[in-house]
Amino acid sequence: MGEPTIEVVIRGAAAWLWLNRPALHNALNEDLIRELTLVVRGFGDDPAIRVIVLSGRGRSFCAGADIESMKRLGEAGAAENRENARELAGLFHAIAWSPKPTIARVNGSAIGGGLGLVSACDIAIAAHDAKFAAAEVRLGLIPATIAPYVVRAIGQRWARRLFQTAERITAAQAERIGLVHEAVDADELDARVEVIVNDLLMGAPAAQHAAKELIDAVAGRPITAELIEYTAERIAVIRAQDEAKEGLSAFLEKRKPGWVPRQS
Repeated sequence: MGEPTIEVVIRGAAAWLWLNRPALHNALNEDLIRELTLVVRGFGDDPAIRVIVLSGRGRSFCAGADIESMKRLGEAGAAENRENARELAGLFHAIAWSPKPTIARVNGSAIGGGLGLVSACDIAIAAHDAKFAAAEVRLGLIPATIAPYVVRAIGQRWARRLFQTAERITAAQAERIGLVHEAVDADELDARVEVIVNDLLMGAPAAQHAAKELIDAVAGRPITAELIEYTAERIAVIRAQDEAKEGLSAFLEKRKPGWVPRQS
C-alpha cells in the first residue's frame, strides 16, 4: 500500500490534517477528496477535537484538481462525472459547515480546488510566498464547486476578475481582498497558527458552533423586525444553557471555564 493521502497529527485538542501528495503538489484526486471529507466529518463529531487545521506537505498547499483525474472524468459517463463533482462539492461543504473551527495553514500555492479549501475554512493564515488563483478558465473549465466559498470570502467584484483572468495573486494581495486573514513569514507560519488555535480553545465549543450558524443566518439580510427578534431569541436561549452558566460563573469566580484545556 502507498502513503495515505491525508496525514493526521493530533496536537492536544487540535487535529492537523496534512494533504499528503507532495510530489503532485497535493492535487485533489478521487481518493484524497473522499478521505479528506470523511476525516473532516469524523472530527466534526469527535468531542475530543476542538479545532481542525488544514495544510499541505511539501512546497504546495494544494494545486487544485488532479489533471489526469479531471481528463478521465471528462471522458467518463455522465453519471460518474456528476457523482465525482458532487463529492468534490461535498468536501467544501463539509469543511465550511463543520461544527468545529477550521484553519487553513497555507504553506504554498493554493490553486483551483486549493483556493476552495482556503475559502471554505473559517480562518486562513498564509506564508508570504504563497500564491492563489482560480485557474480553471485556462483549462476550459469553470470554478463551479468552489464558487460559493470564494465569492463569500472575497465578494462578487474580485471574483469577477479572478475567475476570468485566472491570474495568480500574492499572499499580500490575498490579505487585502479578504481571502486570507494574515500573511506571515514562512518560518513564522506554525507559531501564528498555534496562537490562533490557543485563542480558539479559550472559547466555548457549543457557543463557537452557534456563532458560526449565527453568521450564516444574518449575513446579507436587512435589519428587520424579524431579524432583530431572531437575534434576541438566540441570545435568550443560549444564556439559559449550561455552557453559558459555566462561562459566567468562571468569569465571576476568576477561574478558567471547564472547556479550556489544562495546557492552555
